Amino acid sequence: MARKLAIVVGIGFFSIALLIIAFGKGWFGNYWDAGTPEGPEVPSQVISERMDARADAASKIGVEEAKQILFGDLHVHSTFSKDAFTVALPLAGRDGAHPIAEACDFARYCSALDFWSINDHVFTFTQKQWQETKEAIRQCNAAAGDPGNPDVVSFLGWEWTQMGDQPSNHYGHKNVIFLETDEDKVPTRPIGAASSPASLQGAAAKDNPFRTNLMFSLFTPGGNRQAYLDYARYQQDTWDRKPCPEGVNVKDLPKNCYENVPTPKDLFRKLDEWETPSIVIPHGTTWGFYTPEGSSLDKQLKNGMHDPNRQFLIEIFSGHGNSEEYRPWREVLIDKDGNKTCPGMQGSYEPECYRAGQIIYQRCLSAGFDEPECASRRDETIKNYLAIPGITGFRTVPGYDVEIWGNAGQCPDCYLPAFNYRPRTSVQYALAITNFDDPENPQRFNFGIMGSSDNHSAKPGTGYKEVHRRDNIEFSSRDSEDIRNLASLDEEQQPYSIKRSPGDLNFAQFNEFERQASFFMTGGLIATHTAGRDRQSIWDAMQRKEVYATTGERILLWFDRIDDVDGTQMRDPMGSHVETGKAPRFRVRAVGAFKQLPGCPDYATSALTPERLERLCRGECFNPSDERKYITRIEVVRILPQSYPGEPLEGLIQDAWRSFPCDADRNGCTVEFEDPEYETLARDATYYVRAIQEPQPTINGDHLRCTFDESGMCIKVDPCYSDFRTDLTDDCRAMKEDRAWSSPIFLSYKLEE
Repeated sequence: MARKLAIVVGIGFFSIALLIIAFGKGWFGNYWDAGTPEGPEVPSQVISERMDARADAASKIGVEEAKQILFGDLHVHSTFSKDAFTVALPLAGRDGAHPIAEACDFARYCSALDFWSINDHVFTFTQKQWQETKEAIRQCNAAAGDPGNPDVVSFLGWEWTQMGDQPSNHYGHKNVIFLETDEDKVPTRPIGAASSPASLQGAAAKDNPFRTNLMFSLFTPGGNRQAYLDYARYQQDTWDRKPCPEGVNVKDLPKNCYENVPTPKDLFRKLDEWETPSIVIPHGTTWGFYTPEGSSLDKQLKNGMHDPNRQFLIEIFSGHGNSEEYRPWREVLIDKDGNKTCPGMQGSYEPECYRAGQIIYQRCLSAGFDEPECASRRDETIKNYLAIPGITGFRTVPGYDVEIWGNAGQCPDCYLPAFNYRPRTSVQYALAITNFDDPENPQRFNFGIMGSSDNHSAKPGTGYKEVHRRDNIEFSSRDSEDIRNLASLDEEQQPYSIKRSPGDLNFAQFNEFERQASFFMTGGLIATHTAGRDRQSIWDAMQRKEVYATTGERILLWFDRIDDVDGTQMRDPMGSHVETGKAPRFRVRAVGAFKQLPGCPDYATSALTPERLERLCRGECFNPSDERKYITRIEVVRILPQSYPGEPLEGLIQDAWRSFPCDADRNGCTVEFEDPEYETLARDATYYVRAIQEPQPTINGDHLRCTFDESGMCIKVDPCYSDFRTDLTDDCRAMKEDRAWSSPIFLSYKLEE
C-alpha cells in the first residue's frame, strides 16, 4: 500500500514538475505570426484624385514643373517587437496581436499613405520572424498593383536598438531601410545592437527566462490567460537563439544564428558586407526615456561611427515628440574624468537630479528634522542619483509620484519636446558641430530632415487625425492595481533616498512610464519630392535629401535656393549642397493640409469587412475635405557650423533667424529672402525652414499641463495619465500649431572665380 501511495505521489510530483516546465518553456503558447493583408488594391481613381489635388495646389502657388509629393512613415513596429508584444497584453489594456499585415492594410485604408516601412526591434527577432517579415512585405507590395504606379510602396527594414548606460557607450536607435525585397538581395538575418549590460535590454537579458515565463503565464492576472501563454512562448523562442560567431563575413554565417554589434561602425561594416542598398536613420535622439544624461552626438562623428553614404537622414519628429531644438542648459555636468555633478536651476529648466534632492529635502523638513540634517540628505540624494548608471536615477527617491517631479528634466520652451530632453543630441546640435581630427577633411552631419510615427501597433501614419489617444499614440490603459504593484508605484514616500542599481529593478520599474505618458504624440511623416510613385523614385528622393518632415499633417512644402545664371533662373531644392561665395537667395512655398471630414471614405468601407475596419481604424480614416488649412508663418533657421575646434555653439544656431507672416490664403504662402551677411561672414552656412499651420486641438499638446507662476516656473502639473486617473475617453487635447520642417540647403563658402 505504501509503495502504491509513493508511486501515486511520485507521479503527482512528476506531473506538477512537468506542468511547471511546460509553462516555463512556453509549450502552451501560440505563435503570433505576420498575418496576411486582406484589402485589395486601392482604386486607381482614388490615387489619381489624391495626386491631382497635390498637383493643383502646386500650380496655384506657382510651382512650375513640380515633382510629386508623396507621404510616408519609415518607422513602424508590429508585435514582432518585444515592447509592442508586451503592451498588447491584457495587463496593458490592449487588444492582442497587431501583425505586419495589419500595417499594410492600415497604410492603405486608414492613413492613406504613399509608402511605409516595417522596423521591428531586432534584439528579440528570430529567424522565423525575419523570414515572415520579408514575405509579408512582399505580399503587401504584390497587392499594391502596378509596381510603376502602386497604391502604396512597402519597404523592408528593422530597428537597430542600441542603449548605453553612460554617454560614452550610448549610440542610440537607428532604423535600417532597404531598397530591395527579393530574397537574394536582402540580408539573411537582421543585425541587432549589443547594448550596455546596465541598459533596459541588458537588465531584461539578466532575467531568468524560466521564472519570467512562469510569472506571465501562471501568475499574471487577467481573463485572457492564453495571451500570457503566448508571451511565454515568445520569450522562449528569443532565448533559444544562438549567437553568431565573430569575425566572419555576414554571408558566411549560419542562417539561424543571432547577430548583434555594439557600435554604428560595426553596423555600417556589416551592411557593407551585404552589398545591398540601405539607409540608416537615427531617431529619438533627444528622448531621455533611454538616452543617458549628458549624452552628445560628438563621438558619433569620430572613429568611423558615421557613414555619410548611408546615414544622411535624421528623424526630427515622431510619436515620442520633437528632437529639433538645441538649448545651452545641461541635465548633468561631466568632467574630463567622467565625474558627474548636478547643476542647479538654469532659468526655467530644472535638472531631474536637482529636483530629486529638493524632494527629499522637503520631505525631511516636513518630517521634523532640522535644516542641516535635511541639507545633508539632499546632498546624499543627489549623490545617489548621479551614481546609478543609465536613466533610473529617479528611483533613488522612494515612493514615485508623477506630480512631485513636476516639470523637472523637460525642455520648458521647446515645441512638443521629447520626454526628459537631451539638447546635445538634437538635430540643431547635429547640424552645428564639426569634427576637426582631420583638418583637411572636417566631418559634419549634413542630415536631411524627415519624420515618422514610431508606432508600436502596426499603424503607419497615425497623425492623420488627432483622435483616439488610446489607440493612436504609444499609450496603454494599464490595470491600475497590477501595474502599480509591478512598478512599486505605491511604495511609501520616505524622507531619505535609497542607493540603488539597475539590477535591483524589474522591467516595469526601469523607466518613468507614468510621467512620459503625457509626452506621446500621434506621430510625424516623411514627405518626398519624387519623379514618380514607384519604389526607385522614392529611394532616389531620399538619396538626394529632397525630403521634409511634418507633424503628421499633409502640409505641402517647397524650399529652394534660386539664382539667375545668364538670364535663366536656376534652383537648388532642399537637401542640396552648393559651393558659392555669393549671397544666397531663397524661395519658400507652403500649402496647408486639407481639413478632415469625420469617418472613412467609401473606398475604405467597401474594401474591408466592418470588423477589420473597426479594429484597424476605429471608425476614423484619412478623409480630406476640399478646404485647406492656413499657413500662418514661415520661419527660417540659420546654422553656422563650427569653423574651428571648440567654437562655442551659442550664436551659431540662430532660431528663428527670420520669421515671415503669411496672409490668410487657402492657396498657401510664398516667401522670398536672401542673406547678404553670407559674403561678409565668409563661412559655411546651413538653412532650413519651418512652415507653421494654424492651431488645432492636439493629443497631449500641453504635455504635463503646467500651472506657471509669474516668473514662468511650473509650480503644479496635471498629467495625462495612462491609467484610471485619466478617463479613457479623454484625449487630453490642447491647441498646437502643426508644422513642416524642410531638409536644409547646405552652403560651402567658396570665392567665385
